[in-house]
Amino acid sequence: MSRSLSSLWLKSIRRMGKAQQAQGLRLFESLLPKVTSAAATPRRRRPGVKLLKPVVARPAKKARRSTAAQARAAAGLPGTWRKAWFTLPGDGLLTDSRRMLYWLYLPAIAAVPDAPAVRRPLVVMLHGCQQTAADFAAASRMNELAERKGFAVLYPQQSSAADAHRCWHWYKRATQNGEGDVGVIAAMISQVQQKHGFDTSRTYIAGLSAGAALAAIVALRHPELIAAVGMHSAPVFGTTHSPFSAYRAMQHGSGSSYDAVARLFASAQPEFPGMPAILIHGDNDAVVRRVNAEQLAEQFEIINSPVITQSASRPEPVVRRYPERRSGRRPRHAYQTTTWYAGRKPQLVKCDVDALGHAWSGGDASMEYSEPEGPDATLMMWTFFTYHRRHAVVAAAEPDAEK
Repeated sequence: MSRSLSSLWLKSIRRMGKAQQAQGLRLFESLLPKVTSAAATPRRRRPGVKLLKPVVARPAKKARRSTAAQARAAAGLPGTWRKAWFTLPGDGLLTDSRRMLYWLYLPAIAAVPDAPAVRRPLVVMLHGCQQTAADFAAASRMNELAERKGFAVLYPQQSSAADAHRCWHWYKRATQNGEGDVGVIAAMISQVQQKHGFDTSRTYIAGLSAGAALAAIVALRHPELIAAVGMHSAPVFGTTHSPFSAYRAMQHGSGSSYDAVARLFASAQPEFPGMPAILIHGDNDAVVRRVNAEQLAEQFEIINSPVITQSASRPEPVVRRYPERRSGRRPRHAYQTTTWYAGRKPQLVKCDVDALGHAWSGGDASMEYSEPEGPDATLMMWTFFTYHRRHAVVAAAEPDAEK
């Protein structure tokens, strides 16, 4: 009996190990650059030999999926859901021009007669790997909340030409220094703000997974633009330089280097105004392990320490526990929040969600990387954002932060 039980146990361990290895391999491959396939390479025709036309996978299914997501992102909403392109000109010598697609949702809120025009806040949403902007809009249901609350939503989209899996290159040193995608998105935000007359003191940025990692970098490198940042399932900041080190950080954290990175960032910019941040992470996330949320919270505690320490009434974080709710219109997982205050305002919030994997909490059940059971990450982030405004911030002093 004991031998049979041991045999079953060993077989189950082997199966689990193979499944984890396969998942890790897929994750690592998603971080690698796109490789040209053999089918796409032209073949030289030999005399007298008729070449068969290479079989190419038809993109019809993907097109239907994208179209469905685009329609669902603003289905039944009275606001405007528009697609546009942003181009960042190059200098003609060292840098080429960059072009990036984005979607913008503008709520349809009737103006109050004889009332002064109200400038709308803007929330920037950065999708994760293997997602499009429309996928993320539909999964997070941010447009629905925007219609109710009266803010606009900007969704930049990584191109498949830049990355085969539409991953943002958050793990590169140049990106962490404010170059690449960070510079493009920052310039895009400025242009959209000016074009539509949004409230520049109430611009926020959020993301999922790789998008959350990039959102943190945009916020830290451009505090003159961003008033607060929301990160869902985000990896630790500033400790990677390659796909391999990114995968290692996502699975194991960054050892003891994460706090040194945060202290170096804070010491290099003594006039940094602080960056309010909310972190949401699933305890069962096998793609970006929970250790990342712990280390990321410590990093933002260090970065925000001058602001947090000004509050003598609450020097320690406040921990609250919320029970599971299985019935009713909005079932949810149990979760716990840890909040650091700056006066009466929450400056840093870490939310740990029980039984949640690598998915947007409280999202659309029909979309990938989305969990229908709450808590509602979309509402939590917007509620946190409403506490914060950005006023007359001087740009970061580090030279490469503005590239």
